[in-house]
Amino acid sequence: MGKLTILALRIVLAMVLAGSLFVQVWMVPLLSTDLEEAGAPTGPRIALLTIVVLGIVTVQVSLVCVWRLLTMVRRETVFSHAAFRYVDVIFGAVAAASLLMFGLAVILAPGGTAPGIVLLICGASLLIAGVALIVLVLRMLLAQAVARDAEANHLRTELDEVI
Repeated sequence: MGKLTILALRIVLAMVLAGSLFVQVWMVPLLSTDLEEAGAPTGPRIALLTIVVLGIVTVQVSLVCVWRLLTMVRRETVFSHAAFRYVDVIFGAVAAASLLMFGLAVILAPGGTAPGIVLLICGASLLIAGVALIVLVLRMLLAQAVARDAEANHLRTELDEVI
């Protein structure tokens, strides 16, 4: 991966992280105020705000892990067992985001929310679960690459001994 590509991705990651922090610090309190002024019951309001904040945290955790993986790519150490930790955390964060989105649908279903909106949120939850499965497949590909890299290093060592 080229240095320019890594730099561009890091800029995007930094911008998304800054935007997510802005949403956590400024927009969530405004949403809370709007819901309170609209007369939303306290229980569902707190549950909704908790889901929003935890959803943002899942994005932030994934961003930090991708940043760490980019560092490993730059250092050419990504094909190691240390990379699995970050990929596993990304998988967990995306899976949690899927469950949070489904939880949002559950909270909105009994209220006055249109059934179509609830179904769209369930579809988004399914889509996010699909992303988690893609991350899991990519983890398996990383495992194969690490195994091949270890095998290649072993064969190089044997070849060096013969020579």
